[in-house]
Amino acid sequence: MLLLAITSQFLSPAAHAADTPPETVDIGVIKNSDVKVVQRRLYSKDSTFEVGVALGVLPFDGFTVAPKAQFTGTLFLSETFGLEAHVGGGYGLPTTRYQYLAGPDYGVAVEAYRYLADLQVNAHLSPIYAKLNFGNKILHNDWYAIAGAGATLEQSVLPAADIAVAPTVGLGVGTQVWLKKNMALRAELRDDLMIEFRKQSGTAGFKQNAGVIVGLGFFSGGKK
Repeated sequence: MLLLAITSQFLSPAAHAADTPPETVDIGVIKNSDVKVVQRRLYSKDSTFEVGVALGVLPFDGFTVAPKAQFTGTLFLSETFGLEAHVGGGYGLPTTRYQYLAGPDYGVAVEAYRYLADLQVNAHLSPIYAKLNFGNKILHNDWYAIAGAGATLEQSVLPAADIAVAPTVGLGVGTQVWLKKNMALRAELRDDLMIEFRKQSGTAGFKQNAGVIVGLGFFSGGKK
């Protein structure tokens, strides 16, 4: 009986503690702005220099379609901001619409201009860094926007082949997907807005060169 009494004295506090609910602390209401997700950035662009080579097409003009090659050099001053220079070249070909209007049925000489080259300096802003599950592989990529100014060289499709140099504002959005530490696949949708003087008609008009560009970027430098 003595042993049972002693044992019950030791067990009673434990049993009582088991029956008592744990103490809780009220921390109030957590707002969405209080929740932060820390994501490890595997590929850094801070203090790097990117050389890009790309091919694309300018397919949205009604009278010409132009294949394009593009070369870029981008100096990244931080993870999200860089200064980019690019030069592009190509040759606009008459579309079937232009050929139909200029053919024997209509015989209309449309004063269209074909793309030849452009040179621009842009600000490159990439605020979004993301990860994508692709099968068993995780792809790291970022999303960016560009805005800048420069000039575009074009040529009249008419037999006179007049040359025009048009001041240009360039805008674009795109994404970079890293293939390895110093190389990324780059896809970009850009639109170049121009004021172009047309010699035959003696008029200045607004024109857009919208295109899709896909290529590779090669990175060097960076913080150690």
